Amino acid sequence: MNGVKLTPMLEQYLRVKSEYPDTLLFYRMGDFYELFFEDAVTASRELQITLTSRNPGAASPVPMAGVPHHAADGYLSQLLEKGFRVAVCDQIEDPKLAKGLVKRAVTRVLTPGTTVEDASLRAKEHNYLAALFWDEREKAGGLAWADFSTGEWSGLFSRDQARLWQWAIKMAPRELLLPDGFEPPRQTAAAGLQISRYPARPHFDLAPATQRILAAQGVADLAVLDVADKPPLVRAMGAILSYLIQTQKQDITHLSPFRPVNLSKHMLIDEVTERNLEIFRRLDGKKGPGTLVHVLDRTITPMGGRLLESMLRQPWLEPAPILATQEAVAYFAANGELRETVRRALDSVYDLERLAARIYLNRCAPKDFVALRQSLVGLAALRAALLAMPGGTPASDVRPAGGENQGPASVGGSSSDESSNVSSDISGDVSSDATCDVFGDIPGLDSAPGGGDGPDAPVTPGLPGSPVTTVTPVPPAPGAVAGLAAVLAQWDDLADIRDLLTRAFVDAPPPLVTEGGLFLPGYHPELDELMELTEHGEGRLKELLAEEQQASKLPRLKLGFNRVFGYYFELTKSGGYVPEHFERRQTLADRERYVTPRLKELEERLMEAGEKRKALEYSLFKDVREKVAACRQRLSAMAGVVARLDVWQGLAEAAVRFEWTRPDIHEGLDIEIRAGRHPVVEAMAGGDYIPNDLTLDADRRVLLITGPNMAGKSTVLRQTAIIAVLAQIGSFAPAASARVGLVDRVFCRVGASDNLAMGQSTFMVEMSETARILRQAGKRSLVVLDEIGRGTSTFDGLALAWAVAEALADREEGGVRTLFATHYHELTRLEGVLPGVRNYNIAIKQWRGDIIFLRRLVPGPADRSYGIEVARLAGVPRAVVRRAGEILEELEKTRDAAAGERAGHGPKSAGQSALPGIFANPGATLQPCLPCTAHPLSLELAALDVDRITPLEALRMLGDFKSRYGGENAS
Repeated sequence: MNGVKLTPMLEQYLRVKSEYPDTLLFYRMGDFYELFFEDAVTASRELQITLTSRNPGAASPVPMAGVPHHAADGYLSQLLEKGFRVAVCDQIEDPKLAKGLVKRAVTRVLTPGTTVEDASLRAKEHNYLAALFWDEREKAGGLAWADFSTGEWSGLFSRDQARLWQWAIKMAPRELLLPDGFEPPRQTAAAGLQISRYPARPHFDLAPATQRILAAQGVADLAVLDVADKPPLVRAMGAILSYLIQTQKQDITHLSPFRPVNLSKHMLIDEVTERNLEIFRRLDGKKGPGTLVHVLDRTITPMGGRLLESMLRQPWLEPAPILATQEAVAYFAANGELRETVRRALDSVYDLERLAARIYLNRCAPKDFVALRQSLVGLAALRAALLAMPGGTPASDVRPAGGENQGPASVGGSSSDESSNVSSDISGDVSSDATCDVFGDIPGLDSAPGGGDGPDAPVTPGLPGSPVTTVTPVPPAPGAVAGLAAVLAQWDDLADIRDLLTRAFVDAPPPLVTEGGLFLPGYHPELDELMELTEHGEGRLKELLAEEQQASKLPRLKLGFNRVFGYYFELTKSGGYVPEHFERRQTLADRERYVTPRLKELEERLMEAGEKRKALEYSLFKDVREKVAACRQRLSAMAGVVARLDVWQGLAEAAVRFEWTRPDIHEGLDIEIRAGRHPVVEAMAGGDYIPNDLTLDADRRVLLITGPNMAGKSTVLRQTAIIAVLAQIGSFAPAASARVGLVDRVFCRVGASDNLAMGQSTFMVEMSETARILRQAGKRSLVVLDEIGRGTSTFDGLALAWAVAEALADREEGGVRTLFATHYHELTRLEGVLPGVRNYNIAIKQWRGDIIFLRRLVPGPADRSYGIEVARLAGVPRAVVRRAGEILEELEKTRDAAAGERAGHGPKSAGQSALPGIFANPGATLQPCLPCTAHPLSLELAALDVDRITPLEALRMLGDFKSRYGGENAS
């Protein structure tokens, strides 16, 4: 900026910019947001907008770029998506009333984790802002996360720093706050976390954090939030509130009651398992087809999609909420006509959570109220559909009409008479009390401040001046499940808000609240008069023109308008003589322009009416916003109710569409799956999928699965883990039948990958994941291992795989439930040696030299891995495949001969050598190694100086070695 002459406006810009150095400053000038200097260059590059200059003729022009204020949201969302922070500097006084330079101030700071505009958000995904604090002295820490766009927030206290980082990566916040000086582990960079540094003092200080939390939550003691004994978590929570206050320029009071994660009530799925099971993203990091959520998510509303996301991240560990959800899902699955009616009603419901938050935070536009009105109309239709629901008991599985009934009961397709064969009550063993708070332990469902959305939550009074909406418990239809009955008991149509919005707003309001045109006729008497003037002013002007034409007998008299003179009468010089009350305003070559007292008076009234209408509409808009904002608690409660219904019907829709069955949940350890399928693979394959049976019980606690590559071992492993996850969110499962003993944690280690950014090789990543499993897996865990020890030498890998299998089989009482796929066929001899270990393989069939994958899991070990055959199928050149076969044959002969000699029984006929510690003779013991004599060839090779021989000499030596030590003519 040296040599740049600063105008008062640029001085103001730089003064504001100095207060927000790490942001792009959007500076309001008239109808544009302008950026200057380095910000302009950055915005021009990132937004692909024109870069100009403020003073192009000067020696040092000031770079400038800008965007129209009415289109700023789209540009802001692009910058936020790229990780920029933007300070919005608005005019805070009316330019018409300003004396000198218009006053401006930053009204909010937009960051990826604090945005509330739909353009910057993904509808069915949370947008978390997180903060992590670690107290090195106390060896304890806290991680808190908040979705500012919905008001949800939660967190975790732990004395294990690694666990906090695992959760930080798992929750995938858009922005993570860390105190200055606290260095994150290197894996956070690989996880794509955007870290914002924040001064530890005062933002992470305990005392101010406590005060901010008490004020934001409206409580007198941290014990109410269950964080009084968790100071590091309080510090993280306080940092989030401090950051929100600083960026939003207002107090933060819309957050729901804080509820720490209760690890004892949920299945734990760490970020590695979440990635390997491809729940939300494929292994390549992309979303969409190929993920579990893409197959499972049949929700209609954004709230339902976000609730399903939370359920998949934290499935239940307690039977009551699982069974209650199953009952509701089963009911919707059995009643196809009801399900379709509910889906149509949900289709008209917008994002109630985010609409309510924007209105409460005064970040709303007129279109938000129209969307809210339409949503409330949809609520009435939804309630009517539920009240008309038929009674009856849903069956435990869903099959096409007339199809084979492979489960305990069958429901045909999705026709309107699906429930005709159902006769008994469907409430089962689930009590009403258990279902009233079915989703109570999932963070984010308690979205209403000061009490959540449970059945005993207080109801905010209705709109001022309107009758209070009475929330009357509605009895369920005969035979309805307890969960649906609880939903209907909590129902609030929000009729007073709906009626207010119906009376107030036009169907297509303008985007800006200051331009008028928002309200319907009849909403406000004074506004009606102003609307009459502004909308029918042209007719009054025409009436005045007609009166003057007739009274003055001037048929050629015309009416005109320009910005200099306003309205005027115009008459050609040959058109006649004007009366005395006409005042000349302008003389042109062939005509004259006049005004009259009545014309001036009417013009003033029209101009004043336009300004008054805009001002009055803006005032009325603020009044409506305040009234609706006061009912945010009711809106949030109904958003939670709608989300539950949406998840239930969505899971039912998936069950019907993909022919899934209701799993049996029990508190034992056995897992029995009949005709199980991998839902994602089946969807990608178009239904051409071969199901498999699998049992884990006391006699089969660790399954060693062998078979060729590409045969389907990984698919069988992962489908078992996915079925357990689906069962514990209350979903139906892709199987003919499934009996699942509750799983407290799923571990999934599959495939080969490296992490070069952290300096970790493929094998190091594999061992790190294996170490986590061995340290953390317990009796109720489900461990899925796809290859251990493949990234090192054969004997190292075999030893590690064997030791891991032993550790899992010997863990706790009876071992950990484990599916272990391996190509180390030596491990198959563990069956009968280690209790609970059983061999299975993926069957194949050889036909005329080729292999056919049968994709069936069958008992017993595979005879070999068929790697060479798979290489041929993959297109490896024939010569290489043929040579590999020859080498393999020689290696197997050498191995078998050596193994036979060691065992003293000659070559082994079975083909697999015994493992260390597993002897053909139980009494055999390891003998000390005898000193070996070096082979003459090795001595000659050791004496060679390879740097001093030519290629031709090397060839001759090889020929000599071959004639003396190998080949047909060897001596």
